[in-house]
This record gives sequence, C-alpha cells and structure tokens, in this order.
Amino acid sequence: MQNRRNFLKQGSFYLGGTLFMPYSMKELAGIICNRENQQIKYVQVASLEDRYLGWPANNGIWKWDGGLEILVGFTDGPFDQEGGFHRIGNPQLSKLSRSKDGGKTWEIESPDNFVGSAGSVISYPGDIHFGHNDFALRVSSAGYHGNDDIHGHFFISYDRGKSWEGGYRFNGLQDNDELKGLEITSRTNYLVTGENSIQIFMTARNPKIQHADRRDKTFILETKDGGRTFQFISWIVPWGAQDNRAAMPSGVRTKDGKMVVAVRVKNPFDLKVPSWIDCYISANNGRSWEFLSTVGQTGFENGNPPALITLKDGRLACCYANRDTRQLLIRYSWDNGKTWDKELVIRDNPYTYDMGYPQLAENKNGELVAIYYLATEVRSNNYIEAAIWQP
Repeated sequence: MQNRRNFLKQGSFYLGGTLFMPYSMKELAGIICNRENQQIKYVQVASLEDRYLGWPANNGIWKWDGGLEILVGFTDGPFDQEGGFHRIGNPQLSKLSRSKDGGKTWEIESPDNFVGSAGSVISYPGDIHFGHNDFALRVSSAGYHGNDDIHGHFFISYDRGKSWEGGYRFNGLQDNDELKGLEITSRTNYLVTGENSIQIFMTARNPKIQHADRRDKTFILETKDGGRTFQFISWIVPWGAQDNRAAMPSGVRTKDGKMVVAVRVKNPFDLKVPSWIDCYISANNGRSWEFLSTVGQTGFENGNPPALITLKDGRLACCYANRDTRQLLIRYSWDNGKTWDKELVIRDNPYTYDMGYPQLAENKNGELVAIYYLATEVRSNNYIEAAIWQP
C-alpha cells in the first residue's frame, strides 16, 4: 500500500450507529464516534512530520487537579520506512505532552535535564517530598527505547513536570540479595504512600539466562525516608525454571486498601502462544502476592502492556492493545479485578500492528482518557492519539 504523508485538518462531527471496519485506517483526530453504545472522541496528543512517536506506556503518565491537567511521556525518533517492525531511527528522545483541559487539547514539551539529556547519575541525599501537590517521578532503566541504564535511576519534579531534577540512583537497590546480578528494566509506575514514602513497581531481568530479554519479572520497591534508601519488598511474580515473562506492571490501591497489579505476560519459549494480561493482588501492602485473574490476550510475539486505574465509582479499568487484531481494548471490574466485564473496542485496525502501549487516566469530568500510539493510512509515521469517553 502506498504511503501518504498528507495531514488532515482536525474537525468534529458525529457518526451514527456502530462503526465497522472500513473507517479503520482513516484519520480520526477530532472525530466523535458512537460505538459499543458509548460516544468516543479521538484527539491528537502529539504528531511531528517525518518523526516516529511511540510507546506512552514506556514513558509515564501523571495528573493533577483531579485530572484536569494530564502529562504523558512518549518516545520521539526519526521516521525510517525501512526500520523494520518499529520504523524508527536514532537518536530516540524522551518527550512529554501536556493537557490542561482533561485531555481535549495537548502541547508537546521537551524539558531540559530529562531522560537521555541529563549528566551523570548521582546518589540522592534523601529529602524528597513525595506528597507535594505538584510532584512527579520518572524512572529510567534498560531494555526499551531511549533508556539504557541497567542499574536504573529516576528524575523528580515539583512543578508538574515542567522542570526536573536528577538522575538519581535508587540507593541500596543493587545491594539486595534478590537483585544481585540482575538488570533493571523498569518503566514508571508508583503509589505515593506519604509525605516521604513511596512504593514503586519495578522489573528486572537476568542477563545470564536463555531469552533474557523476554523473561523479566516484576517486584515492588519502597522508600520511607524520602529516597535516602530503597528497600526491596517482594517479587510480585516469582522466578521459576520455565517461567513466563511478567513485566511492565500497572498497579493501583483499591478502595478497601488492597493492592492490585496488572502485568504483561508472554511465553518466552514459544512465540506462537499469544501474550496476555494477568492481575495479582496483595492484602498486606505488597509483602506477598496471589494470582487474581487473566484480563485478556494481547497477541502473538511481544504483545502489549496494561494500563490499570481505579475509577471514582470504585471500578477497575484495564486498557491494553491486541496487535494481531489491531484493536485498543478496555475491560471493567466491579470486584477489584477478580472478574471482568466483556472487552470493549476503543480503537481498531490502524495502518500497522505497531500500535498500542496505552496509558489511562480519569479526568475531572469522570471521562476516561486512553493515550496510545498508532499510524493511519494518511499519516503513516506513528503518532500519539487519545480516545476520550464516559465509562
């Protein structure tokens, strides 16, 4: 199929009834669609001509003022038509896009002293105010685009991501017996638990085992002294001789105080087995974990990660993509992830199966804002889009 580089002007209009596949590869930015008995609006989050933008799930999401202001990260690199599965060249930069109206409009930002542009990584003395109203934390490690530190480090912001401090080491992380010899492959997902305390969902891989890049595991890290020291708490998914990958955790605390974490899972020994999303639960603040449920399939090869949040009405919402069907999906749970309602299609059949990696937020109006990357027939270089709807 011939690639076209022309770009459409954004406009809003309604399409009645359920939409079926030949709208699929069309431009949808600015369009409002009725599907699955709900109205969904699609907006452009970030797009640059001749650039490839991707992987919000790798780059973090933050919100303030009850979701009126939302900040999301993404990767930016030169578009390379011959680049293979991911048509991106080098260098690959970490950038941000900000909305101040609950996800309806966005502006790209490229802050100084951020991932990939900071100087040497140092230890932090330990006076981080995690409870600050405008706080944000960004984790950087190894194993994904534009991030290559096998020991892991982090950046902090006290002005909603406009400026950043770091990078800083996770002091004590490599001294723990559970993590010795492992490489940190964490993205950004955490729960603030107090003014000087935080729990961070992390991942690590063993470079000495077969299929090391497909066998990282999820654990939880904690600091109670403002980042002076970090303690390994537990493996959410334990290691085994023939174990699956369980990575890119997305964790929440339910209204009854339990912790639920969704992870992407794949069989590293048989790529013909579709990847999927599993949930685990802890009733003791992350000290131990039990398998809870399987949310859905994410396709063959490497699949897609989950974005899990708690809604104001108490439901859990889990968003993910299936690259085989080229669909962005969501499921809701009324019982803290034990069971899930049917899959709902939020976006489907973009130009290529190189898509998804969502982030998810509930805005101030109670709408869900799913942010993901994709390409379309008229915009063949990947860009960042958001779908907004009332759940």
